[in-house]
Order: sequence, then structure tokens, then C-alpha cells
Amino acid sequence: MSRTLMPCLVVQGAARALDFYAAVFGATERMRFAGPDGSIIHAEIEIGGAVLIVEDADPRRGVQAPPAGGLPGTPVFQYLYVDDVDAVVARAVELGATLHRAPEDQFYGDRDAFIVDPFGHAWTVGTHVEDVGPDELARRMAGLFGAGR
Repeated sequence: MSRTLMPCLVVQGAARALDFYAAVFGATERMRFAGPDGSIIHAEIEIGGAVLIVEDADPRRGVQAPPAGGLPGTPVFQYLYVDDVDAVVARAVELGATLHRAPEDQFYGDRDAFIVDPFGHAWTVGTHVEDVGPDELARRMAGLFGAGR
């Protein structure tokens, strides 16, 4: 088997999370294994060409979900490219995500936003709107971060 990275999101309410990811991000389910108590011990979804594992929290296996509002200053988030960031983020918020940064054009050529899904996981959702060459990127970064002042 070749090396493949498959992130895993541990949640409270994996069945609801799978529905949310399908409705908001267009995820398609590849597989789902239910535990004896009806929890989901392993599910795989595909978004674009990426595979993401989703499973219910289970202290017996040492996996814990973040709080519904996410973790302050979380060190991990997903970056997802979509065709229309504004529409996807609006749909996510409509279905219970928390908007932390509205869609806005970025110096590096993406229009993106930052949300926390109803299961506590952070997402930057973006649409690529402009190719920015290295010289222009350096100029924009210098202007943004005050270099040369």
C-alpha cells in the first residue's frame, strides 16, 4: 500500500456529522461501521479526491471529541477548496456552523472564511480567485505585514 494520509475527525454524533458534511461540503460516504450501541466506530467520506474518517468519541479507544464550539486557538483545521466559498459558508452557518471569519479576499489569491462546524472542528473554506506570482506575493506580504516601515 502506498503512503496515504487520512485525517480523522472524532465527534459527538457521527451520523449527524456525516449528514452535515454531505449537505455542506458535498461529501460522499464510502463506508460506515456501526458499533453495538449504534455509535459509528468508523466511517469514511470523500470530499473532492480527499478521504476523511469520521467516528464517534469513544473513551475505551482513547478518542475524544472537541466541544461543540471548538477549541480556543485550535492547532489543527481543515482547508477545503470549493467552487463558491460564499455559498458554502452560508449553507454551513444555516446548518449550525459558527462563523469566525466571513469570506474575504486574501493576499495569496484565495477568497476564504473560517468556520467551526457544529461538532467542534475548524475549517478554512476557500475558493481560488487569482494566481499570484512570487514577486507580487512578496510585495503584498510586505504591505500587509508592514515590512519596510
